[in-house]
Amino acid sequence: MQSWVDGQPASALASLKDRGLAYGDGLFETIAVKAGTPLLLELHLQRLAQGCSRLAIVADQALIRSELLAYAQAMGEGVLKLILTRGDSQRGYGISPGAMPRRILQASPAAAWPEANALSGIRLFDCTTRLAEQPLLAGLKHLNRLEQVIARSEWQDPACAEGLMRDTSGRVIEGVFSNLFIVRDGVLLTADLRRCGVAGVMRAALLAEAGRLGIPCHVTDISLAQLQQADEVFLCNSVYGIWPVSAFTDVSWSVGPLTRKLQGIARTLLDV
Repeated sequence: MQSWVDGQPASALASLKDRGLAYGDGLFETIAVKAGTPLLLELHLQRLAQGCSRLAIVADQALIRSELLAYAQAMGEGVLKLILTRGDSQRGYGISPGAMPRRILQASPAAAWPEANALSGIRLFDCTTRLAEQPLLAGLKHLNRLEQVIARSEWQDPACAEGLMRDTSGRVIEGVFSNLFIVRDGVLLTADLRRCGVAGVMRAALLAEAGRLGIPCHVTDISLAQLQQADEVFLCNSVYGIWPVSAFTDVSWSVGPLTRKLQGIARTLLDV
């Protein structure tokens, strides 16, 4: 399906003055679409609005919602990517007062992940690339993703479906393209993302569901030792749901009951 730019079918040329291209000045959302419906839309829009507020990008949120719904209806099935940039400006870091945000919508086929990833779990690669600590940008799905690009280039072995990323202090933060949870003595733990990392939409949904079900859960710092001593480990994102982690370095886990319970909830959230 053809991409849209500012609500219109895209031409082959992008503006060379766009600040998203020049500086990564913008945000993006990756949204699963089924039967013409963008899934977890409210959480995606909430995160986008928070990002716009933090970066001082003045965007028409109602217009973005309307375009997302129309584009999803037209594409039917797959993965929808929204890129929102600050728009055009002249040379230099200074923001042009009259810059108009640019909205780009792109469609991709649904990802064909191996079924075994969800059933028996995945091996997690130990990335050496560290996430820089920058509270101003922490949690945002901004366009600056070079840390993830470098981390993903560290392994080519198909036996590892994801990589673990830590911050410069060694704290466990997330996967390269997913959030990480551990279970210890029946308590669900996920990393504090106030210093770095991406506050995933599925992560937010699972924390809300855990709270609703009375499952003890904490957002906290997680050390490498805590990860290795966990009873259960799993990854999540808003496209594939939940993947249990079965192995990391020389540690292995069975798929635990809480992981399976939450996996069922994630499947429901990604259904229509």
